[in-house]
Amino acid sequence: MKRYTIICLSLLVLASCGTDPKSEVAETKNKADSTNSEQTVSFSAEQLKSVGIEVGTPQLEKISGVLNLQGTIDVPPQSTVSLSFPLGGYLKFTKMLPGMHVRKGQVLAVLEDMQFIQLQQDYLTAKEKFTLSETEFSRQRDLNTSKASSDKVYQQSRAEMETQRILMNALGQKLEVIGINPVQLKADNISKSVSILSPINGYVSKVNVNVGKYTSPTDMLFELVDPRDIHLALNVFEKDLGTLAIGQHVTAYTNSEPGKKFQAEIILISKNLDQDRMAEVHCHFEQYSPSLVPGMFINGEVSVDNKEALTVPEEAVVRWENRFFVFTDSGNGKFEMTEVKPGVISKGKQQIEAAGIDESTRLVVKNAYALLMKIKNTEEEG
Repeated sequence: MKRYTIICLSLLVLASCGTDPKSEVAETKNKADSTNSEQTVSFSAEQLKSVGIEVGTPQLEKISGVLNLQGTIDVPPQSTVSLSFPLGGYLKFTKMLPGMHVRKGQVLAVLEDMQFIQLQQDYLTAKEKFTLSETEFSRQRDLNTSKASSDKVYQQSRAEMETQRILMNALGQKLEVIGINPVQLKADNISKSVSILSPINGYVSKVNVNVGKYTSPTDMLFELVDPRDIHLALNVFEKDLGTLAIGQHVTAYTNSEPGKKFQAEIILISKNLDQDRMAEVHCHFEQYSPSLVPGMFINGEVSVDNKEALTVPEEAVVRWENRFFVFTDSGNGKFEMTEVKPGVISKGKQQIEAAGIDESTRLVVKNAYALLMKIKNTEEEG
């Protein structure tokens, strides 16, 4: 009985380990087919009629309308300030958080270190020595005039005075770099701490320090942004560059608040194309709004006139996952989802461009979203 039980268990183990490789291939093939089916959809003749899907061809015509572009809010390098401190020190105090507005001269943080005390001490000592050497030089000059002192002693006193002047001025410049006014420095107001002040009116975009941390001269403590030069960077396809010019007006809006419009003007058109054959167009806002944050995605509309282009009805183009598609007719009720580059919209017509699509291409020109919905539903069921 025991022998019979062992044999049965062995057979079960072998059966579980020996998965049929053909079933794995079939499963992989089914997955691949389901992936490909996400880009195609089939309808019967009755379904096409009931849904109201119509097939037509693109038209080549001159259009005047609005060029729809996408881009981001950008800040030029000259409007971004990275703050560090020329001497190391321990951060004693800061209340700064990203997004806080600051004004020029406002205290951002306070640092403490023994070397701040030493630098002030060295300056005051050099200042006193300079005063003494200046007095000695005046005395030796008078003595030399009456020949009561040699020229050598007079020149030595002069050299000593100039040496002390150089040392005092150099230490004074170092104090100014760390924010201490040497003119107001006295022996009774030596401080162990120094303040980091904001050099601009703007807001804080980054804070890289915390209280108690030791900072070195190479550390970037804060990053500030001057909002006066925040601008709009739009991405434009190569084919549309010829329709744009410096000085053109742009109407911008965000996806979250499409009804809130921002007016801008094109100030620069890039001469370089990226790997997607797109160039950047920089626009300056007529009036800055605090709701415009660097890195925010934004849309732009530019009016263009008399441009010859391949067009389809607006409802022939669908948007999915921030990309644009049309459905080309493969015959027998099958339609293939093809990505296109959108362009100008005018009087219900949408400009498109894609490899393999021309005036003879048959595609869905009405109720294309019905096909997209079927693909989405099929994907959710899978």
